[in-house]
Amino acid sequence: MQIEFYKYQGTGNDFVMIDNRTNFFPKDDVKLIERLCDRRFGIGADGLILLENDSETDFRMVYYNSDGNQSSMCGNGGRCLVAFANQLGVIDDKTTFIATDGLHHASVSADSIVSLQMIDVNEIQKKDSYTFLNTGSPHHVQIVDDLEHYNVKENGAAIRYGELYGEKGSNVNFVKKVDSDTFSLRTYERGVEDETLACGTGATAVAIAMNAIGETDKTSINLNVEGGKLVVSFDKNNDGYTNVFLTGPAKFVFKGTIEI
Repeated sequence: MQIEFYKYQGTGNDFVMIDNRTNFFPKDDVKLIERLCDRRFGIGADGLILLENDSETDFRMVYYNSDGNQSSMCGNGGRCLVAFANQLGVIDDKTTFIATDGLHHASVSADSIVSLQMIDVNEIQKKDSYTFLNTGSPHHVQIVDDLEHYNVKENGAAIRYGELYGEKGSNVNFVKKVDSDTFSLRTYERGVEDETLACGTGATAVAIAMNAIGETDKTSINLNVEGGKLVVSFDKNNDGYTNVFLTGPAKFVFKGTIEI
């Protein structure tokens, strides 16, 4: 069977997009999804996303990591899916959709800048050397020296597979402060099991964590990721962080067909 796919990227975080509103795609075929994401034997991507019908919102997001397994929320993937839905004519410039972590609101501009509302964050674990929080996916956030030359894959894997987070593991973000409202980060993503050029839930986690531990008092924070720039904004109150938005580019790359 031939399937039509679309390729999108958000600050270098790239995804295979499939319009599955007719439910034709074999969703439980882990090996197939892994092959489609393979950069040598398939299309190549950090993840695969299905756009599906939903009875109460504009569409449903179903996200798979490049290892073929369905996963938790992906912020850049969500932003790219909004751009994809707009390209298909499913939505105009504003949308509400459902994902594994609940309801999301988003908007897309004419120049493909997508702003995506993330979940509220009420629980933050602040430790001496790191911060842990869940922004739709679990994230370990750690400030390091010499971020540019840091071995993200080796050190990220050691934390992801270590005793700290058990069998499920965690995404791992290494951070450098640039100035009062700007931070650089590099992320090791579980499921990809490598560094990626960007991670939306990771950028969101870094922005909130840096505010929570007093590295910044800003509520709109610039994040330099390996694949470009993102902005995270939020409202801070006694109960935590609300109205959290992840904003950045979401670009269509190409479309094609592949035999499965």
